[in-house]
Amino acid sequence: MFKGLNGLMQAVKQAQQIQGRVGEIQEKLAAVRVEGSAGGGMVTVEADGQQRLVSCRIEPSLVAGGDHEMLEELLIAASNQALERSKEAAAEAMSGMVEGIDLPGLQESMSQFNGLSVTGDDDDQ
Repeated sequence: MFKGLNGLMQAVKQAQQIQGRVGEIQEKLAAVRVEGSAGGGMVTVEADGQQRLVSCRIEPSLVAGGDHEMLEELLIAASNQALERSKEAAAEAMSGMVEGIDLPGLQESMSQFNGLSVTGDDDDQ
């Protein structure tokens, strides 16, 4: 009986460690900045590590040209690229969170974060 109780106490302790690390990682991810760009850098979008868009820069000549459809497409491409990079940064941060913690199934769950696909550095989308 005490052996099972000891295991339960250990699991609770590890869960508390994870909870503390999650808070730390959330703070770090809020400070992470990644960029996505399209149209050879004519549109650049910045996201934080929590998959929130934080800024957008558009080359003035692109706006002056009046091609709204192209501008919309470049904005979407740059935003998607920034968000993919943000997901990658979050996955890297999360994988470091569980080091040294031995909970059944935890490593498998965290591998889902590490398996995120990231697009290349295509500026011509």
